[in-house]
Amino acid sequence: MVTEAKPFWNTKKLNEMTTEEWESLCDGCGRCCLHKLEDMDTGLYFYTNVACRLLDNESCRCKNYPKRISLVKDCLALSPDDHKQYDWLPLSCAYRQLAIGMDLEWWHPLVSGDPDTVHQARISVRNRTVSENGVAQEQLEDHIISWIDF
Repeated sequence: MVTEAKPFWNTKKLNEMTTEEWESLCDGCGRCCLHKLEDMDTGLYFYTNVACRLLDNESCRCKNYPKRISLVKDCLALSPDDHKQYDWLPLSCAYRQLAIGMDLEWWHPLVSGDPDTVHQARISVRNRTVSENGVAQEQLEDHIISWIDF
């Protein structure tokens, strides 16, 4: 009987992964690129449909990933060592799922083998966002959405 090796995300901790493995955990949903509002009293986050100006609404990928941190003042670079700070990420996020001991979902490209399953499962923000360029900061509350669990 031949047994298949377990995938790296089931055998390694986040901080043990190579850069390539770490980067491959991103499913391309684009949810982390949405503006969020935090209720300072409760600590709850509210997602909006307002996306970073660098998010490509069709591919759900950053238009300038290598330079995003210098181009967008509040862009955060996730790190394996910061996993206790992932509470602002949606529950669907692989980084958050693995950090809390869950496995990847069926639609994750590493599981399905198809980068389109994240869009087919309606996990991605594809064609569901507006650019931050057209929304004033004081209007963000008008753009709160309910289609992201977290």
